[in-house]
Amino acid sequence: MLRRAIPSTGEELPVIGLGTWQGFDIGTDATDRASRQSVLQTLFDAGGTVVDASPMYGRAEGVTGDLLAKMSARENTFIATKVWTSGREAGIAEMERSFALFKTDVIDLMQVHNLVDLKTQLKTMRAWKDEGRLRYLGITHYTESAIASVIDALQQNPVDFLQMVYSPAEPEAANRLLPFCQDNGIAFIVNKPLGGRGVISRLQNKPLPGWAAELGISSWAQYFLKFIIAHPAVTCAIPGTGNSWNMADNLVAGLTPLPDEKQQAEMLRYLRDLQRD
Repeated sequence: MLRRAIPSTGEELPVIGLGTWQGFDIGTDATDRASRQSVLQTLFDAGGTVVDASPMYGRAEGVTGDLLAKMSARENTFIATKVWTSGREAGIAEMERSFALFKTDVIDLMQVHNLVDLKTQLKTMRAWKDEGRLRYLGITHYTESAIASVIDALQQNPVDFLQMVYSPAEPEAANRLLPFCQDNGIAFIVNKPLGGRGVISRLQNKPLPGWAAELGISSWAQYFLKFIIAHPAVTCAIPGTGNSWNMADNLVAGLTPLPDEKQQAEMLRYLRDLQRD
């Protein structure tokens, strides 16, 4: 799989990871747990490492932590999670719970979710990074309408990572946000890479363009992901799934070739034409 460097350190990450929203919010049923373990194993077998979660994702942190422990896979995993609350003590309690649920002494990336109480949480996070409990710090958001606010937050609060929406269905980040991250040495994790709100499912009966095969694209998920990681400022995309077949299909997008700028523009045009039909 292709890998991209984290600008602040040069450490490389595989370009396709895993989001756990909805897909890993499950109970203790053995069959359900086994299917999610298969998703993780598929990710690791392909060279993937990034697994992203959040306290707002229900039981996802605990399920992921249980499975990583069962698989003895902590060393294979770049754990990214979030703090999503207001107040210093509440933030500390929530982050401590994440450590416990993931059964780890070090979290690779802690992110302030949707900019909630940003300065308060970052103060604690910076102290914990200095102590070695956190390796990287970041912020997140999930709507194109927040781009201006996100840039303002990054200018005032330098961090290692930004997690934000970007896809052929929501391409606005390429106009200003991705160049800003590239110019300022900020790694970019893409959430909602498959468009969200059933975008991919609505495309399933639509034909891929004939030229997609030249880029190694055989599914709409790969179409979206290839478009995303073709941007040099993108570090990793984290499509969410609880299905190992979908995970394997997503991972194919992390292989060369990638579309050039002309091909990316054509990908946008083709998708817009389909959606108008």
